[in-house]
Amino acid sequence: MAASCASKFDQIPDALWSRIEPLLPIYQNSCKGGRPRLSLRKVVTGIVYVLRTGSQWKAMPREFGSGSAVHSYFQEWTQQGVFENLWREALLEYDDLKGIDWEWQSLDGAMNKAPLGGEKNRKKPDRSRENRRQAFGVDRRSRRAVGGGSGGGQCPRPEAREGDTEQHSGAAADAVAAYAAASVFR
Repeated sequence: MAASCASKFDQIPDALWSRIEPLLPIYQNSCKGGRPRLSLRKVVTGIVYVLRTGSQWKAMPREFGSGSAVHSYFQEWTQQGVFENLWREALLEYDDLKGIDWEWQSLDGAMNKAPLGGEKNRKKPDRSRENRRQAFGVDRRSRRAVGGGSGGGQCPRPEAREGDTEQHSGAAADAVAAYAAASVFR
């Protein structure tokens, strides 16, 4: 017989199961019939398998039951606080065995600014990048090339006349002035 890919997780030890089982919800059999419920021991083992391996729910071995069924138990138990109760009981048991200094606690974390995060209170764009792409079309180059145009797929720019400053926005004018000042001081 070939070894199962989940052989380490075939069964939760009896000593551990005897401490977990009382903290799980009690389910009644349905009077309407239908499929029987999964074994809660297999469900817990399947949840542990997914959490330890990082596997997707639907990719878990079938020996634990359907991945979607085990996932629905996981979601239900999360909402009911089952895992929080398991954690609390484990802490209390560890406190009895080894002792926990409840006065001293540590939390690990890092709060750093992203290296290229930009200014803290900068002006937000008017619309998202995705909306801009939709408004102008994803493939702008092919549309310009179809229209003929001025070669190279570029639209012709209107010629600026001397003293005509209304065509430049304030930011563009500032950029031109900064470039000119930088070239003077080289």
